[in-house]
Amino acid sequence: MHAMKRPDRMGRWIALAAMFSALPVFAQTATAPAAVASMNREVADDGWRYSLGLGIFETPRYPGASASRFQPAPLVGVSYGRFFFGSVPDANVLFGLGAYLYRGENVRLGVALSYDLVNPREASDDAHLRGLPDIDRTAHATLFASYNIEWLSVVGAASQDIAGKHEGTSASLDVLAKYRPISKLTFTAGPGVTWGSAQYNQTFFGITAEDSTRSGLPAYAPGSGVASVRMTAAASYLLDKHWNLGARVTVSRLPGAAGNSPIVEKKTQTTYGAFANYVF
Repeated sequence: MHAMKRPDRMGRWIALAAMFSALPVFAQTATAPAAVASMNREVADDGWRYSLGLGIFETPRYPGASASRFQPAPLVGVSYGRFFFGSVPDANVLFGLGAYLYRGENVRLGVALSYDLVNPREASDDAHLRGLPDIDRTAHATLFASYNIEWLSVVGAASQDIAGKHEGTSASLDVLAKYRPISKLTFTAGPGVTWGSAQYNQTFFGITAEDSTRSGLPAYAPGSGVASVRMTAAASYLLDKHWNLGARVTVSRLPGAAGNSPIVEKKTQTTYGAFANYVF
């Protein structure tokens, strides 16, 4: 009987991972919540698994924006044993390729390669950005780890720009408590933090002397440090062995040097999302 339950558990695992990792909506940014561990500790040891879904999200136009935008996002997951493609479990990646290096009962460690599907920021996103350069899409290499027990997930990830687009290094940590009032319904909530290297924070929040001349904003060099702190609340409902529905809200705060950037119009950033996902 234990083996027969694995497909359902794996399906929920993929769907939830897709929901969490999709909320950055195609790009990894300072205000985007890091992905959190799945709600279930068990991961299938072998065999193919597939999931397909669609999410709709309301996100800030760029890190620090006062305006937001709605955007649909495809949710795709394919896995075979320890290898996976698409929405990467336990990592802040919407579309990527990765593998688990270690999978224990409570601890997981893995790596992933990914590429932004949209530019993290464009000058056309807001009049406030006029004269500032776009932030181009780039490739990321991510190392992630998670610790999962029945009522708690702790997830850490470190990501490096490997395509030379000046996005540097970022690291995140999320701690989420889980509550399941009934077997099909799961609530999750908890805090998280993202740290950015000097290069990362300069790209997202800094203004060079040349950019200052073009934009009229004062030059600014934030240095390395905490790029965002956040609180996340989510819910997921398993309709049957194939269908998942979910929703999440994340409220982020841009502290210190990041929040004091002249680029930032609003230090408190809110992201909403809802999704439907089908597991084959």
